[in-house]
Amino acid sequence: MFGFIFFILFTPGVSEFFCTSSDLEMSYTFCDSAAHDFMFNVTPCSILNKSIWHAALTWVPRSDIVFLKIVFTIWYDGAKALHWKEVLCSGADDEYYVCGMLKGETVATTFDIKGKRTMFPKGDYSVIIQAFSDDSEKNMVICLNITMIVKQDNF
Repeated sequence: MFGFIFFILFTPGVSEFFCTSSDLEMSYTFCDSAAHDFMFNVTPCSILNKSIWHAALTWVPRSDIVFLKIVFTIWYDGAKALHWKEVLCSGADDEYYVCGMLKGETVATTFDIKGKRTMFPKGDYSVIIQAFSDDSEKNMVICLNITMIVKQDNF
């Protein structure tokens, strides 16, 4: 079964479903109180499908993207399962499309989420995705709090 995950994030503090299927539910909120111009979609909307998720991102950043660090933190049934940091843009020889974008410009890109090959046990997941425009992680550009409920084991 192929589904479609699609969400446009404009309103702070409001939780919205962006994916629901027989095996998966996903919803989001922003971590901060600022309004955002942000769109993200992923296909397929299923945790059972073993293919790679295909993602599309449209975003209007509120600051220049010379430096960009992404921090992923995932909790599974209340326990921290993953904490991962990656510098996407350092200001020199950057390979990602978003690097060098200016405040107010529209970022529009597609990519694959290859981690989809991970087996997700049935349960509740909380995923915090933070983006910072500095290495000290003091200047947050955007923060998403994603709730993922896997309704059945996929192995």
